[in-house]
Amino acid sequence: MPSVSDTYIENRQRVQPTHTNNYASAHGGNVVKWMDEVGAMSAMRHAGETCVTAKINELDFKRPVPQGDTCLIESYAYAAGRTSIRVRLRAFREAPRTGERELTTESYFVFVAVDADGSPTPVPELTVARDRCRELRDEALAAEPGDER
Repeated sequence: MPSVSDTYIENRQRVQPTHTNNYASAHGGNVVKWMDEVGAMSAMRHAGETCVTAKINELDFKRPVPQGDTCLIESYAYAAGRTSIRVRLRAFREAPRTGERELTTESYFVFVAVDADGSPTPVPELTVARDRCRELRDEALAAEPGDER
């Protein structure tokens, strides 16, 4: 069975002029796209199946990612249902020469595993084998927004 740390992925995207808005920072739609792509990879690592986005839970933009910086996306699965996988996603602006990071965006996505016909298919349990797995899972559960709306 896959563990939380098996699904951990970091990916970087250099923010080019074609990725920016009128304020020379990454367009929010591009950041969401990058988060969705990396989140799906984490979900697929867990499920061993194709995964599609089912829900984006509270997408919070805290600060911009300036042109020329790197947008670093951090993603990992922290909970699984019968056919769904909950993934924590955070984006950081990263200075390419120094590696200095600052949190810019965070969200929680839900992906559903699908078979070749596009029908939901069961996923394995997500294990929490090591302390690092437990820390990541507990962090995500503590910060995850509720559905009390």
